[in-house]
Amino acid sequence: MSWGIIHFLFPYPEKVKYGKVILSKNNEVIGATLNTSDKWCLYSSLEDVDPFFIKAITQKEDKWFYYHFGINPISVFRAVFYNLTSQKRVSGASTITMQVVRLLEPKERTYLNKLKEAFRAYQLECTYSKDEILEMYINSIPFGGNIEGIKAATVLYLQKNPNALSTAESSMLSIIPNRPTSLSIQHQKEFLKSERDKWIVRYYEEGIISDDEKYSALLEPLHIKRENMPRTTPHLNRRLINKYPLDKVIKTNIDVGKQIKAEKIISKYSRRQSGLGIYNAAALIIDNKTNNVIAYIGSQDYDDDQNAGQIDGNLALRSPGSTLKPLIYALGFDRGILTPKLQILDVRHDFGSYSPVNYDEQFRGEVTVTEALKQSLNIPAVSILEKIGTPALINSLKNAGFNTIKRQEKRLGLSLALGGCGVNLTELTGLYAAFAQEGSYTPLHFTSAEIDSSKHQIVTPESAYMIYEILSQLKRPDFPNNYQNSFHAPPIAWKTGTSYGRRDAWSVGYNKEYTVGVWCGNFNNIGVPGLTGAETATPLLFSLFQSLYTGNNISKWEYDIPEHIFEREVCATSGKVPNIFCDHLVSDTFIPGVSHTEKCTHLKNYFVSTDSSFYYCHDCLPKEGGYIKKQYANPSVELMTFYLENNLPFNAPPQHNPKCRTSITGVAPQIISPVEGREYIITDKSTELEMKAHLSPDVAYTYWYVNDHFIKKVERGQSLFHQFKFGQNKISCTDDKGRNAEIYIFVK
Repeated sequence: MSWGIIHFLFPYPEKVKYGKVILSKNNEVIGATLNTSDKWCLYSSLEDVDPFFIKAITQKEDKWFYYHFGINPISVFRAVFYNLTSQKRVSGASTITMQVVRLLEPKERTYLNKLKEAFRAYQLECTYSKDEILEMYINSIPFGGNIEGIKAATVLYLQKNPNALSTAESSMLSIIPNRPTSLSIQHQKEFLKSERDKWIVRYYEEGIISDDEKYSALLEPLHIKRENMPRTTPHLNRRLINKYPLDKVIKTNIDVGKQIKAEKIISKYSRRQSGLGIYNAAALIIDNKTNNVIAYIGSQDYDDDQNAGQIDGNLALRSPGSTLKPLIYALGFDRGILTPKLQILDVRHDFGSYSPVNYDEQFRGEVTVTEALKQSLNIPAVSILEKIGTPALINSLKNAGFNTIKRQEKRLGLSLALGGCGVNLTELTGLYAAFAQEGSYTPLHFTSAEIDSSKHQIVTPESAYMIYEILSQLKRPDFPNNYQNSFHAPPIAWKTGTSYGRRDAWSVGYNKEYTVGVWCGNFNNIGVPGLTGAETATPLLFSLFQSLYTGNNISKWEYDIPEHIFEREVCATSGKVPNIFCDHLVSDTFIPGVSHTEKCTHLKNYFVSTDSSFYYCHDCLPKEGGYIKKQYANPSVELMTFYLENNLPFNAPPQHNPKCRTSITGVAPQIISPVEGREYIITDKSTELEMKAHLSPDVAYTYWYVNDHFIKKVERGQSLFHQFKFGQNKISCTDDKGRNAEIYIFVK
């Protein structure tokens, strides 16, 4: 109880004030901060310090350290005797524990303060172990200027860690703390060397070094020079210091060799790109086996003040362009609506008020899923997202660590497929690392303490495999035309992206070993006409990938084929299960029990006149014969409209028998604008919405009705705009063959 009261009245001295030190995966110092007193004081445990330095410093300062309780009585009596007989202060009798007190609470050197030091030393001994006190000591002893502690001294003076010291270096550092001014490394190098050699001999005489160690140490030149504190990963350092404000030591997973290579590549590349008005770049490299971030480059140059080099491009919120499309297609594979050879539409399409176009403002009619993803076509991606649902994509992104999406999800729509959201390079690279790991996402590990191994299966291994097969094809439209080293390019799967206004160029690639993400652009958000993911970011991506391998030691990884994926023959025209008329087949990958099994209908049988000028329906088919059976193209209404609007030839059937008295049932109009069931918000009562429908090729004009009131007769190809009343509206369209379609919308 009394001891507790004493501690309450006389609180413990404040512990050592440490700055923060950031280490690489191999414990190299890659960054540090000053402490609150603007001193370089970095924490190091006793285990991380050369054992001889510990021996030397205790032998020199307090050889009985482990045998007294903070105060050495023999030293005290000897000091009193010498000081009295010499009439001046000759010896202070300070133990290491007392020196720790003085370092923590500096006071004027008086006898009264000496007594206070003794009391504090006793307090420390009652509270901490000997090793803890010794650790405080070696971490706070002065080494000249604003350098305190062995860690800061070895890093700044010798450019190494304290566990890598030679006998000579340990001897030299053991004598500086008592005389940091007279043994200054800048002005007293010769004197420092002579004092070092003197103490090397003394340590030998005291039996703590051997003969060989003594002679080797005496022959060792004095290599000591103050350098700046390393700053290998300045952006990551700041990120981790903000994340772990209480940690004295932050050990990252950075591979210094790969980090420095990547920095040089990006710096050199950015200087070339600056001539095009592209000033900033960032990159992230992940080791897929561990999910460790091994290289982190936040900008082209942290010290580039003219181009905002201190901004962290790995955290900057930017539009991802087309880089989310592989996830959309993978979800389509998992829902069974897609397979790689399936033909899908690339035609003009209005998704309500959203009317995307392709990057080249052209439409291709019908393309395979593979080609749609390889060419990064916009209409197919948005169409697929509409089918799988925006919430499904958002949920997958949240499971893949996209924290920014969580904050935006309430206002995200179909434009998400084309970059209508904000993401950062860290999130995007983590997504592609999941593709490399069979569709399983694990949080990225920036530090050795981050061991979160939780997994989220964002897509199946089967769909991840199909995505890899598509994205790893070398002959692709997004391969840079000006990249001269394609022959040496490592085998990877990659995807590019360019944001609206050409503000962001992305390229993210992966193989079994690494995932690399690259962003190029301007932090000030100014677009550049020549900026694209293919021409701007992809050359940098391949350069970074090549830097990860030595010589020709390039991985020849092939993606492991999942157990539950197979191949089947499909119609080359439609990509669907072949029908009897499908005479050209190709092999396609599919997931049994999941992938679509719809039979091909790209042809349709017609009974036509002998001259093929018209066809007969069931009601007008001549009973006496005089007709032939022929097959004609059977495109969807949307594809047929595309052919007709672009004057593209196709094997269309002839007109219906003009003498037929029976009204035949054919393809009714398909209202595509407005969108059925959608809610439209208008701010001006005079706002008009477009009314548009896909029509069969035999239709010349249509009749439009709103709320059962006739509006207008419209010829094929003409547009119609109408001002709707607030509330629910019924829209009807009847073609000139009497076929009808109707939808409901809500206007407010």
